[in-house]
Amino acid sequence: MVVRRPPGRRAQILAVAADRFHRSGYHQVSMTEVAAGVGITAPALYRHFRGKPELLDRAVRLGLDALADGLRAAGTTAELGAALAAVAVGHRPLGTLVQRDARLLPPARRAELRRELRRDVAMMTAVLRAERAELAAADAELICWSALSGCAGLSYQSAAPQPRRAEALLRELVAAVLAVSLDGTAAGPGAPAVPQPRPRARREELLAAAVRLFHQRGFDNVSTDQLGAAVGISGPSVYRHFDSKAHLLAASLVRSRERLWHEVDGAIATADGPRAALAAGLGAYVDFALRNGDYLGAMLSETERLDPPDRRVAVDFRRDFLRTWVGLLRQVRPEEDAVTARIRVHALFSLVNDGVRNRPHSARPDLGDCLRRLGRAVLGVWE
Repeated sequence: MVVRRPPGRRAQILAVAADRFHRSGYHQVSMTEVAAGVGITAPALYRHFRGKPELLDRAVRLGLDALADGLRAAGTTAELGAALAAVAVGHRPLGTLVQRDARLLPPARRAELRRELRRDVAMMTAVLRAERAELAAADAELICWSALSGCAGLSYQSAAPQPRRAEALLRELVAAVLAVSLDGTAAGPGAPAVPQPRPRARREELLAAAVRLFHQRGFDNVSTDQLGAAVGISGPSVYRHFDSKAHLLAASLVRSRERLWHEVDGAIATADGPRAALAAGLGAYVDFALRNGDYLGAMLSETERLDPPDRRVAVDFRRDFLRTWVGLLRQVRPEEDAVTARIRVHALFSLVNDGVRNRPHSARPDLGDCLRRLGRAVLGVWE
């Protein structure tokens, strides 16, 4: 008897894999878990895909193909917004897969992924400049990257919002971002940089080096020898300061979280009224991101590599941080409910976190001012 495979089995597998990677992180998901989610055995899964790397690659490719198809059909900025919103809702894991997990793909595939995204942004830029001829090419590209990143923020919602509602709001956010003017942006941070504490000991130097290396290369690709070399000691000497590499990762993220909370909450607490507090918090977050892009990248990509107790602490911090912003935004925009406010705040974080690490725009001397303007657009607040 011939056993026929159900139609669309590969698509079903990719959907389950994308969802599992999105929710738990690539390293925490096994092929057996993906197979169970589809209702097949692991050997049957291997008849479709050679392994997890191929699953991740195909899941990312599926979402990016949908994005490119939607953008190719868009001839106006309104249609760009509709395309971005539809992909963000219909392929909700795509944001985390691209921003967090795609760095685990082979170098050649990562380079191709980046080229695909650049082609997508080039299509968006052409449409935007056709409607806004006054925009310089670099400004139009930054605006389009920001619209794309803002929509990717939907991936970080803990619960999927109602699709039609989410699409409508994302279309509104994209329209607001694409309408932002970058004329007269000022170079340099809008507020004095908070002095960084001078390293008091080798331990402090290791914490700073760990954040940088874990973000740039990934936890599994950084050895203790490399960590030691970054601060001028031998690899085994790292264990004089930290019991393990996992302990060093946890401590480095804790230190960075403390600084983030101190700077942003301090700016919010000293402001006069909710609107001023929101503006101060936005400015502080952008300033922190400009100086600590490695931490924001490591927080996004390496939290899953923490031991379970440390991971829970990191997740609780992110929830509390998000709750603070949602509550503040709702004071400024009381007509919006918590779901809408969360979508806006996630869009802000994604836009800023990508913006400070997205070359060549990350080298703009006026990037801080640009990100503050774009951030106000996704939050729906204006000076």
